[in-house]
Amino acid sequence: MKDLAWTFIAFLAVPFLLGADSCDRHEQTTSDSGIQKASVKVPTDPEGFSIEQRNIMNRLLADNKPGSVKHLYVISAMSGQVLIYSTVKGKVTSSHKRLSPKTVASGYSNGGFGGLPVTINGGTCYTGEILGDDGSYGDSSEYIFWWDVRGVYHQHYIAGGQILHISDQPMAVKEIVLNMETAASKP
Repeated sequence: MKDLAWTFIAFLAVPFLLGADSCDRHEQTTSDSGIQKASVKVPTDPEGFSIEQRNIMNRLLADNKPGSVKHLYVISAMSGQVLIYSTVKGKVTSSHKRLSPKTVASGYSNGGFGGLPVTINGGTCYTGEILGDDGSYGDSSEYIFWWDVRGVYHQHYIAGGQILHISDQPMAVKEIVLNMETAASKP
């Protein structure tokens, strides 16, 4: 039991011992063969943004444009046939996206834990998770969800052999196996 306690203390101490020192070094990264890390000066637009930054900014603006409609297609990777079509009111969201971090620690000061402060139930906790550009926590995951223009909720699990395509304009396709926009007939 004593060995387990010392192992736990050593485990907690490692980040603090490596902390600032490992990030403050200014040594150039070198491979085992002696090749140093390469870098390049990327040109920017007049506002100082790279094309990649501008694309991300424009995607965030398009995803959050009030009243926007997108078109979702699930395509078979084998045949190219459109298996499912649906409109999307706003945007498609991944199932692992959250409004709060999944992991937090309480009872530590920001300096002691090294995390970012978040308020939960009126108290301050700290998390190692970073709030994404879209204002959410979490990663993409095994299913997506959305509401169509009729306000109908959809949830789709992504399995092998599927290609997802989302566009702000409809595509001209020959055939759709399951058109979510076609109302089911009542028996």
